[in-house]
Amino acid sequence: MQEFDLEAEGLRALNSALHAQNNDTNQTAWEILNPKGSHAIAVGLDAPIDVTVKGSTGYYCGGMNQQANIHVAGSVGPGVAENMMSGTVVIDGDASQYAGATGHGGTLVIKGNASSRCGISMKGIDIIVHGNVGHMSAFMAQSGNLVVCGDAGDALGDSIYEARLFVRGSVKSLGADCIEKEMRPEHLAILADLLDRGGVDADPSEFKRYGSARKLYNFNIDNAY
Repeated sequence: MQEFDLEAEGLRALNSALHAQNNDTNQTAWEILNPKGSHAIAVGLDAPIDVTVKGSTGYYCGGMNQQANIHVAGSVGPGVAENMMSGTVVIDGDASQYAGATGHGGTLVIKGNASSRCGISMKGIDIIVHGNVGHMSAFMAQSGNLVVCGDAGDALGDSIYEARLFVRGSVKSLGADCIEKEMRPEHLAILADLLDRGGVDADPSEFKRYGSARKLYNFNIDNAY
């Protein structure tokens, strides 16, 4: 285990050390002490390493992650796992705005609640939220899966493309072109796998599925006049 005291050694030194890791590294486990809400912790990683942050972080923790498994023993500020490509980011607490924004791959697990715009413009990432999500979550979501074990705020899935949304609780309102869809056996299987990966003990049959009505991005001659 490599211990790094962020308060004593600084963010630049931390990210430089983490960026120096590669697929052949033998320093596979890192523990970051005293984050104290610092921004941009463990961003741009590209190695199969395990990083544990012992405390809460600020903006953009775990952004652009590839391959790494990042665990935050606390809560995170806006933009956690933004533009993530692969790997895993697990948050023990809550996440602020636009968690997982534009994520292309990998898995983001939020064990608390997520604020507004969770999964905005997601492009293949899987996001599992144990609690609730705020308004405009999955706005313009293109692909991937958003699982909400609690409730969803206003305008869920506004202008959604082909992402799948699974919600166990209530939805305050659906956004433009987002509708409830049939939960078929293949969706139950997908959801069961997501819940298992997210460490959620829940029955997939308790969830509803939401997705695109496919009316916004297809040309309709009636709209031309």
